[in-house]
Amino acid sequence: MNSKLTRLYYILNGKFKHITQSTHLKKTWYGNKGGGFYVAHQFINQNSVVYSFGIGEDISFDRCLIENHSCTVFAFDPTPKSIAWCKNQVLPTTFYLKEYGIALETGKMPFHLPKNKTYISGSLILNNGVSSQDILHVQMKSFIDIANELGHKNIDLLKMDIEGSEYDVIDGILNSDIEIKQIVVEFHERFFQNGKQKTCEFIQKMKSKGYHIFGISDIFEEVSFVKL
Repeated sequence: MNSKLTRLYYILNGKFKHITQSTHLKKTWYGNKGGGFYVAHQFINQNSVVYSFGIGEDISFDRCLIENHSCTVFAFDPTPKSIAWCKNQVLPTTFYLKEYGIALETGKMPFHLPKNKTYISGSLILNNGVSSQDILHVQMKSFIDIANELGHKNIDLLKMDIEGSEYDVIDGILNSDIEIKQIVVEFHERFFQNGKQKTCEFIQKMKSKGYHIFGISDIFEEVSFVKL
């Protein structure tokens, strides 16, 4: 089933009726089909700062932003395979890899590696895709510590593809004094028995801080928010 038919199927059966667009803006899909997000491109320029949490072995989203706007992207990933992959790439000059991830607090934390050794993405959250025994301790930092370390008070776009941890870190992001224009996130509600509830709570928190959904991928996992 192609993505358009998948979207129609989900709409008709109401599986993702809790994820609905609440504002209409010009938007463009940045990145490849499986690793991208909708972006309100009119709010991005060469002076923009982008935080990209979770990169795996796919920086097509980050490359599109840089190619189209000459902006600066700070990418974050503590996964050994991801770090090694990045070091073997010819990276854009305004792409900066930070070898740590985002968490509630700063410190070394247990990081679950994928059960399938051919996969890349690990997680702080024990879910059905990662091992309860194959664990590394990796450096993680809180959002406010990251922003303070890098000297940013304003972020034009923040992306999260962090394998279920999005539900844990969003409070620290929204309750900081950092102004963020766009937040795009891949929801991993499929990892949790109460995943739908977690997504609903996430969306409500975003609404309470003035964010509106303007873009939703065909599979209803990649969702884009803007603060108007």
